[in-house]
Amino acid sequence: MSTATLNVDPQEIDKFSQLAHKWWDPNSEFKPLHDINPLRLDFIDRIAGLADQHVIDVGCGGGILSEGMARRGATVTGIDLAEKSLKVARLHLLESGQKVDYHCIAVEQMAEEAAGQFDSVVCMEMLEHVPDPASVVRSCAALAKPDGYVFFSTLNRNPVSYLKAVLAAEYVLGLLPRGTHDYGRFLKPSELSRMARDAGLQIVQLQGMDYQPFGQRYQLTDDVSVNYLLACRKA
Repeated sequence: MSTATLNVDPQEIDKFSQLAHKWWDPNSEFKPLHDINPLRLDFIDRIAGLADQHVIDVGCGGGILSEGMARRGATVTGIDLAEKSLKVARLHLLESGQKVDYHCIAVEQMAEEAAGQFDSVVCMEMLEHVPDPASVVRSCAALAKPDGYVFFSTLNRNPVSYLKAVLAAEYVLGLLPRGTHDYGRFLKPSELSRMARDAGLQIVQLQGMDYQPFGQRYQLTDDVSVNYLLACRKA
């Protein structure tokens, strides 16, 4: 796959590359990812199970979720197009002692090379950063084995999510750097569900994630108005 046809926004790659050295600092700009990681892991583990499963983490970044899944007994492959983030991810393995197989490759290309090879495919907090999220959804579906699971998480698109995920998180509370999110790329659950069904996936569960600013903690909820997780299964 040529660079010209990659489903990638160079500005997004550059944005995360500049922050790459901070991936594993739990008090850095990546603090929200560290905070929600247990919730994401529990959601995946409860639905698909992680022990002894072959899992691919699409858009793995510095490996926070990848290592968490490996720690729960999964054989994990992580892919991303930000080489600096992958370098940090590989270096952290030396400290953690976990095993993750990292590759700098687009999910579309990975789907061509490894179709139907994974028990679970995980794509968290990535869809809102790419020009063509439907292409990512199709590729994730292609990577899953028959009856395998595919997990997504992203941000809903409505006034509440703009208020909380952009204005509050980036400008008021300072949870994320300003400019982290482009509201126009947020996806409604109905839109993502349609993409998933069009890719041959069956919807298993939809769950929200909510941030409590006063307790400074995240929790799973039935409210999907801002952050949400979608679990699917390949037909």
